[in-house]
Amino acid sequence: MERNQQSRRKFLKQNVLGGLGATLAPAVLGGSAAFAATTTPAILGGESAWNESRWPKWPRWVPETDEKKLLEVVRSGVWSRAGVVTEFEKEWAQTLGAKRCLTVVNGTNSLVVALNQLGIQAGDEVIVPPYTFIATITAVLSNNAIPVFVDIDPLTYQMDPAKIEAKITSRTKAILPVHILGMPADMKRIMQVAKKHNLVVIEDACQAHLAEISNQKVGTFGHAGCFSFQNSKNLPIGEGGAIVSNDDKFMDKCFSYTNLGTPYGTAVGAISTGSIMQGTKLRFSEYQAAIGLALLKRLDEETTLRNQNAEYLKSMIKDIPGIVPYKLYDDVTRCAFHLFGFRFKEKEFKGLSRAAFLAALRAETIPCSSGYVSLNTQPFLAETFASDTYKKIYSAKELDIKLYNERNHCPENLSLVNEAVWFTQNMMLARREDMEMIASAIKKIYDNADKIKAAAKI
Repeated sequence: MERNQQSRRKFLKQNVLGGLGATLAPAVLGGSAAFAATTTPAILGGESAWNESRWPKWPRWVPETDEKKLLEVVRSGVWSRAGVVTEFEKEWAQTLGAKRCLTVVNGTNSLVVALNQLGIQAGDEVIVPPYTFIATITAVLSNNAIPVFVDIDPLTYQMDPAKIEAKITSRTKAILPVHILGMPADMKRIMQVAKKHNLVVIEDACQAHLAEISNQKVGTFGHAGCFSFQNSKNLPIGEGGAIVSNDDKFMDKCFSYTNLGTPYGTAVGAISTGSIMQGTKLRFSEYQAAIGLALLKRLDEETTLRNQNAEYLKSMIKDIPGIVPYKLYDDVTRCAFHLFGFRFKEKEFKGLSRAAFLAALRAETIPCSSGYVSLNTQPFLAETFASDTYKKIYSAKELDIKLYNERNHCPENLSLVNEAVWFTQNMMLARREDMEMIASAIKKIYDNADKIKAAAKI
C-alpha cells in the first residue's frame, strides 16, 4: 500500500511538472495561485522545485572536441608563450572586433597593466563604481592611485554617467567603468564625459564576454578593454586575462611590461635583447591558450542561450511583488549574463527578509547569493591609506579615511547591496523548463511568505 502511494505521488508530480511549461507563465504573471497552492515550499517540508542533477555543470569540458589541441600542446613540450598563445590572441581580438589582444595571467593583472601603461601613477585619481569585484579597485591601488567612487544607476547597477562630472578633479586621469554582471555600462555617455575632460577610459569587461552596445562588443569603446578567463567566467580557462585595444603603441608597451621589459616581439627566454623598460612577468601559457581556443568555439552559442533564458525568466518573475529584475540600457543589443540579478524588496514581499528568502530558495535546490558588499567602505582601503607608500605620496587630509568615506558615499549602491539576489551564469544554460521551475519556486515562496517568516525567524 505504501509503495502504491509513493508511486501515485511520483505520477502526480511528473504530470504536474510535465504540464508546467504550458501553464506556469500566465499563472506567475497573472498572480494566480493555481500552481503554487498545490505545493509547499521545501523550507516548510515540501519537495524542492529543482535538483542538483539539473544544474549545468561548469566549466564544461567535452573530451571529444576539446582535448585535441590541449594534448598536442602538452606533448610538444612547448608550454611557455609561443604560437598557440598568439593564435588565441588573434582569435579573441577578431571575435571582439579589436585590432590587438594581449593575454596575461589573470583579469586583475589585465587591469593593473592597462592602467599602468596608460600612465596612471602615484598622485592620480581614477573614477570607479562601488558595485564591482575587488580586483577593479585593487588595480587602481596597485598603481598607487586613488579610487574615486561614483554611485550607480539603481536599475542597471552600472556607474551612473550623470554623476561622474561632479567627481572629476584636477587629479582625475581615467574612468574605469565595469560591465558588472555582464550587463553593459552606458559607454556612449561615459565616452562623451571622458572626451570632454580629456580622460582615458579602461573598460573592465571581465564579466562581459560578447556583450554588445549597438552591435559593438564591450571592451572596444574605451582606450583599452580588460577581460578575465577565471574558472567561473563565461570563457573559463582556470585563470587568465586579456587586454584589447586598437592602439598599437599602447599594446607594444603592454607586451614589454608583461615580458620583463623586453621589446615587443621578443621571444620567450631571449636574454640578449635587453630590456627597454621596467617590467614584470605576467605571460600566458600555451596550454591555457589551447583551452581557451577550444571553449571559444561555443561561447557565441552559449551567450545566445543565456540571453534567451534570462529574458524568459525575467518575464515570469517581474510581476511578483517585491521582485525587481535587472534593466538594460536601450542601446544594449546583447548581454553576457555572467550573473542574473534582481532586487528583493522585503516590504513588498510580505515582510520576508532577504536572508529568509535566500534560505528558502536554497531549500528549493536553487543556488543563489546576495552578491557584493560595499567596496568603498571595506577595511582594505584604510589599510592601504595607512601604508608608508601612500603616506609618502598623499597628504594626511587626503588619507583621512573618515573624510574619504564621506566624499565617496554611494547611497544607491548601499541600497542595492542590501537587496541584491544573484543566479550564476551556468544556471542560464539550463533548459527553458528549468527557468519555469525557478520562477515557480519564487512564486510559491511569495505565496507562503508569512508561514516561512514565522518558521524561519530570520
